[in-house]
Amino acid sequence: MKKNRLPQGYRYAALAAGIKKEKQADLGLIVSDQPAPCAGVFTKNQVVAAPLQLTKPLVAAGRCQAILVNSGNANACTGQDGLNVAEDCQALAARALGIEPKLVAVASTGVIGQLLPLAPFRTAVPELVSTLDPRSVTDVAEAMMTTDSFAKISSVSGGVGEDAYHILGLAKGAGMIHPDMATMLGFVVTDACLDAEQLQRLLPLAVDNSFNAITVDGDTSTNDMVLLLANGAAKGARILPQSAEEKEFAQKLHQVLLDLAKMIVRDGEGATKLVEIKVVGATDNGQARVVARSIATSSLVKTAFFGEDANWGRIIAAAGYSGAAIEPDLIDIRFDDVAVAQSGLYVGPQIEDPATEVLKKDEFCVTVDLHQGTGSASYFTSDLTYDYVKINADYRT
Repeated sequence: MKKNRLPQGYRYAALAAGIKKEKQADLGLIVSDQPAPCAGVFTKNQVVAAPLQLTKPLVAAGRCQAILVNSGNANACTGQDGLNVAEDCQALAARALGIEPKLVAVASTGVIGQLLPLAPFRTAVPELVSTLDPRSVTDVAEAMMTTDSFAKISSVSGGVGEDAYHILGLAKGAGMIHPDMATMLGFVVTDACLDAEQLQRLLPLAVDNSFNAITVDGDTSTNDMVLLLANGAAKGARILPQSAEEKEFAQKLHQVLLDLAKMIVRDGEGATKLVEIKVVGATDNGQARVVARSIATSSLVKTAFFGEDANWGRIIAAAGYSGAAIEPDLIDIRFDDVAVAQSGLYVGPQIEDPATEVLKKDEFCVTVDLHQGTGSASYFTSDLTYDYVKINADYRT
């Protein structure tokens, strides 16, 4: 992490509080030096965990100063007791920071259906606050992890001269990954100056084309949230709504979220490949998205990727049952630059070896051209492997 990519006015801390069975970092804290305009996007699962029930109204009010996040326990499906614990955790952090509880967002990830123990927070939260440091970003990213194999961090800079700013994003996620969002948490902080209304308009758009354009296993969880804080600490001019500067900020925000989203797919439980499903030539972007999503979520397609089998028939079949209006006789399919189907027909056995060579790569693109219009969309998916089953069969043990 380059020092000049870190937004000003934020501090971070993490430690092993004892929430997880193993002695691993499982509690993190992100703090802005001042209350910041904020926005959020949350799971559409009707089963909503206690931390989300507490954090959503806070985000709706448009101000946030701290994010307290734990892994190892989702505090979901825990009833009023779970909500009470979430409120107590929020209050502990607020007291240690000397701020109002309504400025502290809480987030949890881990096993569903078990009450989050409060005792570790009573001991750990004061220690967290005492060790806050602008450089401890990676520590927080690691404390968020469950089945992740690496910490997911991305940052960019925008603006120029006195109006320069930075955007930093942290995320966790490897399994139960599917729109609308997934078993993932994403926290984005910036020192740019925007108001909460702008952030709430820009964030869902960026999420739709990043975290909502990935899939690992077709499951959507109970705790998913993406939060965005903008504290204005860079001291640049306010970014005005609908301005060229706001457009640039939106592009930079999307860049960070897409980078994190790709990391999640790359780290998909048991995954060995990151695959972009690119659909072009659709009647509109919405139809392209329907087809891309259908292909990206097909278990048969994903297992073929794992087996490095150029089975394009599974791909065209997934397009056919997607619900989009297609013309099978018009469809072309390519693996990177290797054409495997043209006008809905097999190109021939001469493509098998070059197509298989593409599938042996860690990352590649499958392009499906519908030849019906100018609509396009991309989804990012992983292969489906033996290890995915092993990881999830043993998750609670």
